[in-house]
Amino acid sequence: MPSPYHLDIMTPERSFFSGEAEGLTVGTPDGQITVLAHHMPMVTPLNIGALRLNIAGEWKDAFLSEGFMEISHGGVVIFTQACEWPEDIDVQRAEAVMTRAQEKLRQQTSVREYRTNKIALARAMARLRVTHTQQYNK
Repeated sequence: MPSPYHLDIMTPERSFFSGEAEGLTVGTPDGQITVLAHHMPMVTPLNIGALRLNIAGEWKDAFLSEGFMEISHGGVVIFTQACEWPEDIDVQRAEAVMTRAQEKLRQQTSVREYRTNKIALARAMARLRVTHTQQYNK
């Protein structure tokens, strides 16, 4: 059984999770990384996507927005714009955001609007992937 370590996941609005974890998998610009106890210290940016969290031997998925992660000898801290459990995601809203972002990306827009719509699309698609994964694993 893996050794537990302290994990804090914080958003601007709230503390999403604070407690002991046995494992954590997130996406970074260099690929996926799994953090177990005694991982080497590092700081890395995080990609929009799924966060997999091992709590008391059970893996749980959640939506993770952009942010960064700090791994130290004292544990792991994640700062992110948003983090949500699948059951807290409004699927209809995510589908509407995805459709709207796809339509805006088809239109000729400024570079700033293009980037904003790409981020909105990535967030919506990641939320939907997390909810579909949860439904598939039931």
